[in-house]
Amino acid sequence: MNRAAHRRRDTQWLADAWKRAQVLVVDADGRALVDTSTRPYELILVAADAAPDGDRLFLGEDDEQVYFAVRGELPAETGGPEPHTVRAVGASLGARDAGLFVEAVALANWHDNIAYDPVTGAPTQARDGGWVRVSEGGAQIFPRTDPAMIVLVHDGVAGPAGRALLGRQAEWPPGRYSTLAGFVEPGESAEAAVVREVAEETGVAVTDVRYVGSQPWPFPASLMLGFSALADPAQPIRRVDEELEDARWFTRDEIRAQRDANRVMPMTTSIAYYLISNWLDGII
Repeated sequence: MNRAAHRRRDTQWLADAWKRAQVLVVDADGRALVDTSTRPYELILVAADAAPDGDRLFLGEDDEQVYFAVRGELPAETGGPEPHTVRAVGASLGARDAGLFVEAVALANWHDNIAYDPVTGAPTQARDGGWVRVSEGGAQIFPRTDPAMIVLVHDGVAGPAGRALLGRQAEWPPGRYSTLAGFVEPGESAEAAVVREVAEETGVAVTDVRYVGSQPWPFPASLMLGFSALADPAQPIRRVDEELEDARWFTRDEIRAQRDANRVMPMTTSIAYYLISNWLDGII
């Protein structure tokens, strides 16, 4: 799908496009109606005249269709489609629907948090298809994304004896461990954030930090930058900032057994799952 940024300032085109648009309705909890009887799952999109009132957020277009999102009460459905979050169903949606869902949730979250100018306190209004908010004084405020790093730390050893360093937060389901993560601080590169966060959370020094890929994470507004890094398992683990309940090294065989049994792994929608799976398969 083409986000078609050049359309956002064309108010007449947006007005005409709305009349023929398919609209994704996202409620206050970030849920949309999803048909889980299909493979892949499908979002339930409604015609413009069936959408609730609210800011019309232009998501983009493809060869045949224009897409908008609106924050509001979900359409009433009898049987079949049910409300789900992108966390729950993102990995089971097709590429178009997954992209629409993440974009809509991220944009709606931003609008919820910027009803007033953060400098003057003046009310703001949506413009440009929902991609800018303007205050009474004319100041323009654009959507923001918070960069965060997430890293698979491993010992560089091939085969089943190779180990990875995973951590656990207290609020997670019993037994779940995952990759280490944290926000990039002002004036800091993403690579430097990897080194700092791993040291703060586990006391372990890492080297050979390598970028792997990224994932938008609209909970509420992050971009996860995925890395791999090397470390020596002989280093003592010290939870310096006490953000983690526990951290420990796991062998490939231990993690693969958890994954193959569908036990307490990170969500399959997450880049954490992607990093771990690629390490298990020897890709990183």
